[in-house]
Amino acid sequence: MSALSVKHLLGIKHLDRSDIGLIFSTADNFSTILNRQIKKVPSLRDITIANVFFENSTRTRISFELAEKRLSADVVNFSASSSSVSKGETLLDTVNNILAMKVDMVVMRHPHVGACHFLANHINANVINAGDGTHEHPTQALLDAYSIRKRHGRVEGLNVLIMGDILHSRVALSNIFCLLKLGANVKLCGPPTLIPKNIESLGVAVEYNLDAALAWCDVVNVLRIQLERQKDSYFPSLREYARYYGLGLERLNRLQKEITVLHPGPMNRGVEIDSRVADHPRHSIILDQVENGVAIRMAVLYLLASDPATF
Repeated sequence: MSALSVKHLLGIKHLDRSDIGLIFSTADNFSTILNRQIKKVPSLRDITIANVFFENSTRTRISFELAEKRLSADVVNFSASSSSVSKGETLLDTVNNILAMKVDMVVMRHPHVGACHFLANHINANVINAGDGTHEHPTQALLDAYSIRKRHGRVEGLNVLIMGDILHSRVALSNIFCLLKLGANVKLCGPPTLIPKNIESLGVAVEYNLDAALAWCDVVNVLRIQLERQKDSYFPSLREYARYYGLGLERLNRLQKEITVLHPGPMNRGVEIDSRVADHPRHSIILDQVENGVAIRMAVLYLLASDPATF
């Protein structure tokens, strides 16, 4: 297989296992290129890509922009806060105006679930979902699983714990879909108020005791408490949350085994994760995730391009 089965990357649920394998093998090649002295390739030299972000983003936007420039694409950055969206322009009008400038691909983040699907149904350009509301964030899940594979040599058969604010996280859903497709065992942990109802129907288990969940897992992906998305009080205080669901070094040391720690960022240090864990030289692969994110996004962009040059 040398091409993805989809025209757009809207969510992990639209990919099959062979698609994910192709993205990983392509990312392996780009990862090698990123470690060369000359890190740029002409693969997307004639492709113009618009980064359309209706929500604030630092890591994802910079990672996509760097991936695009490493592939020699022409890049247009669009921010809703400094555009006609603030004057009442619709999503479709905005993107149609961008496409009138002969853009080939659109990378979009939007606060509303399904915005990327709506866009893909109305334009001819390839669309990549960089996060839509609390729905999906497919490239984050791909880079998380890719980072796990690089550390452990495999994903299949591993026990992977996703802990934290599952209810408001788009990373959680994409990770669940991706990890299950790759054969991992997935368990969720967090306060009952932050675990969606009937989430077990997706094929995951739920554990409310963090120490028991950590004793089970090989890998833990720590999710941020998304206070900006929380309209109600889901736990008494951040101090209380950190006490029962914070990943501290003492907690890890009690396990008497080494587990791999991921975090999609940005981190609330001292709340869901302790700085000593986030910066731990053996447990943490958080900085590896950042590096791997560029290779994964290069792979996705390259594979979705209609007629990419060889690299």
